[in-house]
Amino acid sequence: MKAMIFAAGLGTRLKPLTDTMPKALVPVGGKPLLGMLMEKLKSAGFTDVVINVHHFAQQIIDYVNENDSFGLRVGFSDEREQLLETGGGIKKAVSLLKEQMAEDSSFLVHNVDILSNVNLLEFYRLGTGCAALLLVSERETQRYLLFNEENRLVGWTNVKTGEVKSPYPDLDLNACKKLAFAGVHMFSSRLFPYFSQWGDKFSIIDFYLSVCDKVPIYGCPYPDLRLMDVGKLDSLEKAEFFLSE
Repeated sequence: MKAMIFAAGLGTRLKPLTDTMPKALVPVGGKPLLGMLMEKLKSAGFTDVVINVHHFAQQIIDYVNENDSFGLRVGFSDEREQLLETGGGIKKAVSLLKEQMAEDSSFLVHNVDILSNVNLLEFYRLGTGCAALLLVSERETQRYLLFNEENRLVGWTNVKTGEVKSPYPDLDLNACKKLAFAGVHMFSSRLFPYFSQWGDKFSIIDFYLSVCDKVPIYGCPYPDLRLMDVGKLDSLEKAEFFLSE
């Protein structure tokens, strides 16, 4: 099983810590975020991991090498020349992701700063057969993904501004489920050909919205989901408590 970790972000909300280290190496409970995620992937049965790097990239590479790649086969997708956002990050890593993958198979994509109680092996299996499966929750936010009754993705909205994005011109917002994306998703290699219509830098959500009327992309409202985004300084102490629970 293969996974991709988004670890290239600047981590601006974690300054001043990220003035000297990448977000991926910010410690929670004495252990870097990246180390915790790598161990979780290994225990779930994953064998291959691709990590994209940009901010303090060499620190991440050295950390992984110093820990013997956590017993996994690891490849690094180098974005030091330009940070490519989430969609561009996957597109650049396609050659690495294709290695040792079947022609029509899926891989897990996981933000490095997301902590959760999700069983990653179970989630991986749930994503089999989908073009993409997105972990979603009912948490309150301004930006929601929109799903139909079968939890198939049909659009996106910003409830504060009223903006809507959808390939369906007659979309009935009142009939849609509004769920928040949780930064964990399954991505099928059958989506790779659709990247040809995109440049180097783009959002994976914009990409999903452009193809959701052509291929099956579903939301997964995971039961009893507990999730935390470790993106701000004031979240670090809360994250330690989250882990202790």
